[in-house]
Amino acid sequence: MSTYFESYLTVGAFAALGAVLVLVMLGVASVLRPTKPTAEKQLTYECGVDPVGDGWSQTYVRYYVFGLLFVIFDVEAVFIFPWAIQVDELGVFALVAMLFFIVTVIEGLVYAVKKGVLRWE
Repeated sequence: MSTYFESYLTVGAFAALGAVLVLVMLGVASVLRPTKPTAEKQLTYECGVDPVGDGWSQTYVRYYVFGLLFVIFDVEAVFIFPWAIQVDELGVFALVAMLFFIVTVIEGLVYAVKKGVLRWE
């Protein structure tokens, strides 16, 4: 067997060993855990408030838009911080590329403001 396939065999053996260990641990946990089901534990919510109604409530889409905008600017920060540390070594091309990236993100923010997405009503 070639060394190429031996390395895949090693990876496959470790993946199989990992799967077996997970199954063994889940089996041991299911045997050792205490199971005392009661009517209280079978309720939908255990927070002390009895569920009333069908559970349907409307949520504003604006919460998701704000969350999405937060994620976008958070990812931008993830890209900018390592670049800022290495900016001297990366050269002019990296500076131009980062400026293009920042302008693109700011363009998206301006578009969101013009569409009125950030207006809270």
